[in-house]
Amino acid sequence: MDLFRQLRQLIKGEVKQDARTLDAFSKDASLFKIVPKVAVFPKDAADLKKLVKFADQSAARGEKISLTARSAGTDMGGGALTESVVVSMTQHFNRIKKVGRDFAIVQPGVFYRDFEKATLKKNLLLPSYPASRELCTVGGMVANNSGGELNLQYGKTEQYLNYVKMILRDGNEYLFAPLTMQELAQKQALAGLEGEIYRDLFQLIDKNYDALQKAKPQVSKNSAGYYLWNVYDRAAGIFDPTRLIVGSQGTLGLITEINFRLIRPKAREHLLVLFLHDLNQLPQITSRLLSFKPQSVESYDDQTFKVAMRLLPSILHRLKGNAVKLFFSFLPEMWMALTGGTPKLVVLAEFSAETDEEAYAQAQRVQEALREFPIKTKLIRRTSNEAKYWVVRRESFNLLRQHVQGMRTAPFIDDFVVRPEVLGEFLPKLYKILNKYHLLYTIAGHVGDGNFHIIPLMKLGSTDAEQIIRQLGAEVYDLVFQYHGSMTGEHNDGLVRSPYLRQMYGPKIYKLFEQTKKIFDPQGIFNPGKKTGASMDYAMSKLDFK
Repeated sequence: MDLFRQLRQLIKGEVKQDARTLDAFSKDASLFKIVPKVAVFPKDAADLKKLVKFADQSAARGEKISLTARSAGTDMGGGALTESVVVSMTQHFNRIKKVGRDFAIVQPGVFYRDFEKATLKKNLLLPSYPASRELCTVGGMVANNSGGELNLQYGKTEQYLNYVKMILRDGNEYLFAPLTMQELAQKQALAGLEGEIYRDLFQLIDKNYDALQKAKPQVSKNSAGYYLWNVYDRAAGIFDPTRLIVGSQGTLGLITEINFRLIRPKAREHLLVLFLHDLNQLPQITSRLLSFKPQSVESYDDQTFKVAMRLLPSILHRLKGNAVKLFFSFLPEMWMALTGGTPKLVVLAEFSAETDEEAYAQAQRVQEALREFPIKTKLIRRTSNEAKYWVVRRESFNLLRQHVQGMRTAPFIDDFVVRPEVLGEFLPKLYKILNKYHLLYTIAGHVGDGNFHIIPLMKLGSTDAEQIIRQLGAEVYDLVFQYHGSMTGEHNDGLVRSPYLRQMYGPKIYKLFEQTKKIFDPQGIFNPGKKTGASMDYAMSKLDFK
C-alpha cells in the first residue's frame, strides 16, 4: 500500500497529494523548492500521535519517512521544506484556549495577528513578534525563536515560554517546563522515554557545562544551533528544557500547545526618524541612541525606500485609511528625496513610557543630543504618519519579493548579528565583500541589536546563483565569526545556514548538537537535515530561480 493510502486510513484529518497542494507546500519565503510526497492536516493530538508512531515504526523498518511541521510558511531559510510528509498545523491546531491575567494558552497554528487581537483585549502582548507579524503563526515563532522590533527592550520568544507540550518519538505527548533540581530528579526517576531523555540530556549538559557556556554567542540575540547553554542554570538550580525546544525548528518533536507569558505594553510611544546619508556615522549614532534606552531601533535602506515610493499604492492599502490623506503624508519624504537625495539609511528609534508627555520628552531629548551629527531628524507623535514608516520597515521583504520585476529575493545572508560597538570596523569590511559581487541588495533590520537583514536581489534564471550564494555566504559568515557574532539572530538555520553550524561553534559543540538530536530523535523522523546532518550540496540542488 502506498504512503498516501496508509496515511488516509491512519488519521481523521485530511491527507492530500494533488499537484496544487504539493506545489503550495514546496515553497516558503526562502530561495528553495522541495516537493513533499504527501501533505497531512491532523485534526487533533490523537492524529499527531498516530503519525509519529507510524513514522517511527517505518524508520525502524528502514523506510525513509519523516514529519516536518509547517504553519504559515514564512520561513526564509527553508526550515519547513521536506521531500517526505509535511504536517500542516494551521487548519486544525488554531485555537486560542485561554488568555489569563498574564499568560495565554494557544495551539501552534494560531496566526500571530489573531493572537495579538485577543491578548490586546486584556491589554497584554507577546512582544517578540517578527516583522512578518501579519503573516506568521505563534508555532513558527517558537520553532524559530523569533524576535523583532521590540527585542531591544523585551527580548526574544525564548523568554516568554511558561511551558510547551510536545509529542516525542514514542507517540506520547509530554509537558516541558522549568524544573527545580528536586523536580528534575523526579523526572529522571521515571521509566520510559521521558525519564531517559531527562537523564541523558542533563548528563550531556552537566558534563560539558563550561564548554557550553563559553560557546554561547556574545551577542544580544541568536537563533543558531541548539541552545544547550541556556537549559541548566547551576547558580539558580533551574533546569529548563523549553530553552532547548525553542528555536529547534521541529527537529525534536511536534509541538501541540504553548503557554506564553505576556507583558503589559507601555501606554504611549513616539517615534524619532533619522535620515542618514553617510553610513560611516551609523556606529556613533547607534551608540548615542542606545544610551537613551529606546524601545526599539530599526532601519531600512535607500533601495527599500525607493521601492516603497514606487509601490506607494500597496503601502497605502496596508495602512487602511483615507488614501488621499495618506498620500499627502508621504510628500515630505518625496520632496526630501528630490532635493537632498535619497537617504542611505532610514533609522526608526521608538521611545515608550506610561504617559504621552514622558515618552515625547524622551524623544525630544534624544533629538537634541543628535544635533552634533549632520543628519536630518523628524519627531513624530503616535499617528498614521508614524505608521507609514513601520509599514515600510515591516513589509520591506514582502514588497521586494512581490513587486521587483525580473529579480528574485535571495535570503541567504539575511540575519547575522554582531555587537553594535564593533559596527565601525565591521561594516566597511562587509560592504567591501558585498560590492565585489556587483549585486543589488537591500539592508533592513534591528540596528540597536547589531542585527542586519541583507537581501540580495538576483536575476530570475541566473546561471551563477549557486556560485554566488556559496562564495558570498562563506565570505560574509567568515567575517561574522571573526567578530564572534551569530549568523542568525531570529530567522534560524534551516537549509541555508545549518551547513555552517560546525564552523560557527567548532567540532566539539557541533558534536553535542548531534548527540542532542540523537537523544530526542535517533531515527531522524522529525525534520531531518536541519540543525544537524545538513548538506550544502543538497541545499544548492534545491535552489529555485525560475
